[in-house]
Amino acid sequence: MTPSLPMLAVTALAAGLLGAPSPEVPPLGDVVEHVAGHASGIYWTPQRMARAVPVKLLGGTPPVLPPVVGAALTPAAGSALVPGHTMRPVARTGTTRTTQAGRTDRTRQAAAMPPATTSGTRWAAGGSVTRTTGRVFLTLNGVDFSCSASAVRSANRDLVVTAGHCVKDGAGAWAENWTFVPGYDEGRQPYGGFPARRMFVAGPWSRSGDDDYDVGMVAVDDLDGQHLTDAVGGQPIGFYPPRGRRTYGFGFPADPPYDGERLLYCAGVPHGDPQGQTRDQGLRCNLTAGASGGPWLSGFDPASGRGTLTSVSSFKYSNDHRTMYGPYFGQAVRDLYRTAERA
Repeated sequence: MTPSLPMLAVTALAAGLLGAPSPEVPPLGDVVEHVAGHASGIYWTPQRMARAVPVKLLGGTPPVLPPVVGAALTPAAGSALVPGHTMRPVARTGTTRTTQAGRTDRTRQAAAMPPATTSGTRWAAGGSVTRTTGRVFLTLNGVDFSCSASAVRSANRDLVVTAGHCVKDGAGAWAENWTFVPGYDEGRQPYGGFPARRMFVAGPWSRSGDDDYDVGMVAVDDLDGQHLTDAVGGQPIGFYPPRGRRTYGFGFPADPPYDGERLLYCAGVPHGDPQGQTRDQGLRCNLTAGASGGPWLSGFDPASGRGTLTSVSSFKYSNDHRTMYGPYFGQAVRDLYRTAERA
């Protein structure tokens, strides 16, 4: 286990494998699976959700950093789409207007766009990301916690991607009462909560809590007969992304000065781990515990709220309060995805 701080409550393309898995079909690569116990329909009351806390100590790791007010960010990884989707620069079309009214229109449009570099800003631009990103509520070792996560495109149309420590306590226990609430906003649950049915982490995370593999994937139940991505959509997922591309990281930080009730984001350009202890990339980001598992989207279009999921918020070092790290989506995460999307 590297000396990192898991934050809870904090170019190959994906090849989809259709159909449900059978007991004879082993996982692709080193993947560990868990059949989730169904969360009671009445367990996650608004009161329990309000009391859920970001984890302060997970296994034998150091405690989560104290709240950090004000920090500058940069997000992670590059771009690779699931088959059939090509990443392109956002094109601005139409005839250029030269009138004063036209200049005013363009000025207003530019002013309305969210900052492309920020260490922590409320996301108010709408779009797909407000539906596909949500909060996760779970119980671990008898304590109720919250995380962040994203719905992704998958063969089963039911897949959620988050941090590994939002699914399993490293070599310890699996989470219980695991429920994904997409589109969460100040207590509102416009699409309801989707409980877990099968959970997946990479072997190195399950055996030793290796931060390079701090990724969890969860296949959720249908809700009233509707698949998750049929209800809210899903971001494409990418593997082997180019490093150092501008990325937007989203989540629901729940430690002060935040309260977990609103979607926030960081945006910038990532860098490697200067301490050399992981292959992760670091973002200058002041989001606190509760943002764990939130999606890092590269090739992101603020106008539509769509991008490619290429990492998730994972940890901060105790001697660097301002940088969030996220694992690199290579072969292990690709195997994890290809196994989980069959569930």
